[in-house]
Amino acid sequence: MKARRLLSTLISMTAVVVALAVLAVPGQWPGIAQAIDLWGSGDDEQKDSSRDAFWTENGANEPIALKGMPSGFADLAEQVSPGVVNIQTSKTVSQQPLPRVFEDFLFRNPGSRGGGKRKVPSAGSGFVISTDGYIVTNNHVIEEVDSIIVLLESGEEFDARVVGRDPKTDIALIKIDADKEFFALPLGNSEIVRPGEWVVAIGNPFGLQHTVTAGIVSAKHRFIGQGSYDDYIQTDAAINPGNSGGPLLNLSGEVIGINTLINPQANTIGFAVPINMAKDILPQLREDGRVTRGWLGVMINPVRPEFQEHLNVEDGVGALVSQVLPDGPAARAGIKEYDVIIEFDGEVVGDMNDLPRLVARTRVDKKVKVLVLRDGKRKTLTAKIAAMEDDEVIEVATRDSGASAFGVRVQEVTPEIAQQLGVDGSDGVVVTAVEPGGAAGEAGLRRGDVILEVNRAPVNNLDDFARNLDDVASSALLLIRRGDATLFIALKRS
Repeated sequence: MKARRLLSTLISMTAVVVALAVLAVPGQWPGIAQAIDLWGSGDDEQKDSSRDAFWTENGANEPIALKGMPSGFADLAEQVSPGVVNIQTSKTVSQQPLPRVFEDFLFRNPGSRGGGKRKVPSAGSGFVISTDGYIVTNNHVIEEVDSIIVLLESGEEFDARVVGRDPKTDIALIKIDADKEFFALPLGNSEIVRPGEWVVAIGNPFGLQHTVTAGIVSAKHRFIGQGSYDDYIQTDAAINPGNSGGPLLNLSGEVIGINTLINPQANTIGFAVPINMAKDILPQLREDGRVTRGWLGVMINPVRPEFQEHLNVEDGVGALVSQVLPDGPAARAGIKEYDVIIEFDGEVVGDMNDLPRLVARTRVDKKVKVLVLRDGKRKTLTAKIAAMEDDEVIEVATRDSGASAFGVRVQEVTPEIAQQLGVDGSDGVVVTAVEPGGAAGEAGLRRGDVILEVNRAPVNNLDDFARNLDDVASSALLLIRRGDATLFIALKRS
């Protein structure tokens, strides 16, 4: 847990006065695309046919193919600088009064004990994406602030307003206005970026204006526990507090990521939100100020090796459905518990983490094909995607569990126990004890878990549980309820 908290340390500097640097972008740098039409034609059919209709590269050159250490970092940085901005913010916070014993030493007027409110400055980075002044940054840079000032490389300052923000992806869209055209950075294609490619980060780390760092893409599709939509680019280009919201650029000067997170234990492990994720949501932020995501209405687990023999699958790909929410799109489509979703709307679901991203970016009311494995056989179903509400149940059951041995005490779920556990109904048996240091504890079975099924057979009482386990020769697949989540645990006889 400590490591995860450290990993999720955000790059923005808060409560520190920082004069953030500005970065800019292409001028005549060979291979840099001109600014694109950010918002597209506005035609709904075109938007649905291709997400990239908003982001067509309009003749952008292919990334420069260089071998060995590139010699053009300086030229690239000089040309892109006008499109990178410094974002300075402030917020009002409550201040606790000092103990009365310090009054006479610190304040001229006794009774003025330092209570009340005060302004706290903070800073971050961003980049211009349209000539009329739209700027992308991180949500955590501008969230709940009183004022936003954008500084350009030229030294010009502008008051900015928030157009829209999306906390789930940590992306925000802000706007500055002036009787001029701004220099806009072209947006690349983060999906075709490969580990090992050179990248450049520009920002204002620790108030050191216009800092340029270079490195490579260390990895893609990193899931680091920030949320259901994790899909980070990892880079070893140095990014630090103050780089938040700044661009990660390829050698053509195209933005391929938004610098967002760091591992504070190492200055060479940074994470950027892929620009393709921003392309999916920026039009909604501009139009509505928020993002409406698609919702399927399932809870899912990874397809672990210990589950495969029970599910009649071999390769372990896909997302295992552990719960189908009543009256949701999945239920109406005929998706069932124990189904393994391997394709969604024509795209492969490589693992559990792929599905939430695919569903979220799907247009509401769109009918999509969902390919599932059911008892080892492929079955294609059609689901009409609904809108996810902010308080919707999270679709991914991320709690970990593994193989365990029998050695657990249970009792029937009474209405009183159900109320205490916050579960509906009285079906299943509740785990009352797990052998300390035993295989059950190591596997993740916990006191308070409600066992609903054993090898797909319902468990309504203690007799059902005992009878179902008696039929198990070596291992059993349990469906359990833990809080609001349903998940699977594989039990193995010792």
